[in-house]
Amino acid sequence: MCTAVYVLSAVTGYVLTSALLLKRPTLWHRRKQAKFLSRHISHRGGAGENLENTMAAFKHAVDLGTDMLELDCHLTKDEQVVVSHDANLKRSTGINAYISDVAYAELPPYFCKLDVTFQRECYCEGGVDNCIPLLKDVFMAFPNTPVNIDIKANNDTLIRKVSELVIKFDREHLTVWGNASNHIVNKCYKENPCIPLLFSVTRVLQLLGLFYTGLLPFVPLKEQFLEIPMPSILTKLKDPKTITKSQKVFTWLADTLLMRKTLFDHLTARGIQVYIWVLNDEEDFQRAFDLGATGVMTDFPTKLKDFIVRNGITKPQ
Repeated sequence: MCTAVYVLSAVTGYVLTSALLLKRPTLWHRRKQAKFLSRHISHRGGAGENLENTMAAFKHAVDLGTDMLELDCHLTKDEQVVVSHDANLKRSTGINAYISDVAYAELPPYFCKLDVTFQRECYCEGGVDNCIPLLKDVFMAFPNTPVNIDIKANNDTLIRKVSELVIKFDREHLTVWGNASNHIVNKCYKENPCIPLLFSVTRVLQLLGLFYTGLLPFVPLKEQFLEIPMPSILTKLKDPKTITKSQKVFTWLADTLLMRKTLFDHLTARGIQVYIWVLNDEEDFQRAFDLGATGVMTDFPTKLKDFIVRNGITKPQ
């Protein structure tokens, strides 16, 4: 009987403490301080309005007033850090070669028309700018704009050179970096712990485990940015007739587990920004902000800006 009372008291105390710290995490953790807050994030510069990852796309997004540019980095054969999503150039240029095997001066231009990955049956036709830019050119052109860097290759030299560029252009306070791979993220942190980190997929799964067991309020987190997809959009990217029942169930389950306002509110209270990608429809913009996301990443920066202005969505304090 005494043992049962002790166990019940301990469990009750744990549950109540966890609930309290979930709601008020600064009682246990120091709030992370970021130099910027991003509501409007332009995916690959806005791949639905300009050719992805080009200077023209980045300029268009910055001129619109985007809060952050999201881009991808690879390393060329002559060790230049370039901004491009795919490791292989086939999809974007028609040349079946890897960026790592081609010198920067020999990189082919992008096609004048590229598919928009996160919009079904959608293509973007670009203007005169179809060149693959250097990361340093982006930093030079937009010195005051936060940049979200996806390190696309497990390459120590790439990670080191990106860090060196961030330091050279005094952007440690205006940059966040990472990758889906936990191995790459750990290397980024080891190379330069002063650049804020994104959660890897492994760390997102750990985060969910901690959240659903009630342990999250007690555990310190080194990352400052949670960048996750909204699983429900996956059903929009495929022909509804081709989506199987198991795929629908998996998508529903992932969406239910991941899109949790209580989780987002807790992270936000700890100073961790929550970005949801890649949303291109107004109903998804609204859902993300209703859930408490700090920001939305989109291929259509003009559409997102219009939505934010029309709905009076301001930056969180």
